[in-house]
Amino acid sequence: MKLALIGFGKMGKEIEKIALSRGHKIQLIIDIENPGDLTVQNLTTCDVAIEFTRPVSAVENYFKCFEAGIPVVSGTTGWLERFEEVYKRCEEMNGTFFYSSNFSLGVNLFFELNKALAHLMAPRAEYKPAMTEVHHTKKLDAPSGTAISLAEDIISILPGLEAWTISENASPGELIITPERTGDVPGIHSIKYESEVDYIEITHSAKNRKGLALGAVLAAEYSIGKQGILSMKDMLKI
Repeated sequence: MKLALIGFGKMGKEIEKIALSRGHKIQLIIDIENPGDLTVQNLTTCDVAIEFTRPVSAVENYFKCFEAGIPVVSGTTGWLERFEEVYKRCEEMNGTFFYSSNFSLGVNLFFELNKALAHLMAPRAEYKPAMTEVHHTKKLDAPSGTAISLAEDIISILPGLEAWTISENASPGELIITPERTGDVPGIHSIKYESEVDYIEITHSAKNRKGLALGAVLAAEYSIGKQGILSMKDMLKI
């Protein structure tokens, strides 16, 4: 598999290591030093692109991959206000778009655990949910895309919840997410249900970026020969 790596920061370098260890070739690397090399012509020499950049540039990167006719796997967050536009363009161009707010296999199992716990807590109004997420200081979006995905699953299940907020002065219908940026933390997500007498808490803590990088490479392998919108649910069959 010939890969294009769009974005070559810490995640991009970790993805490169995993991809090479699995016998793949890095055909194209796009970084801040050579953005002009991200052309449709260059992309057509690749089998699939893995994109980890910034919200401001991500959507245009997707469109170039669609135009080049190659699948694009993206873990960039913070662009979802344009998701309908991206999905429509993918469909119109018969593209392949694999998106996840988090490619860690463990996190995606955690998504399912989160939903299962929310179903258990739905009839227990005495327990109030809240969420915390901790990431490194260079992460641009807060709350994280993973935290938003977790929150939206909870909101869809728990009666009385309508939205999430990062404000401490939440209304009764809002789920509080408390984001923290410190050090070089790869990612910690915790959901707590607290009553007057006790609390129940579940946590996923990433030890490093290897799990994210492996998941992204597996997603790229999975995307070859497929069409349309893909997700970790498709790949993991959960």
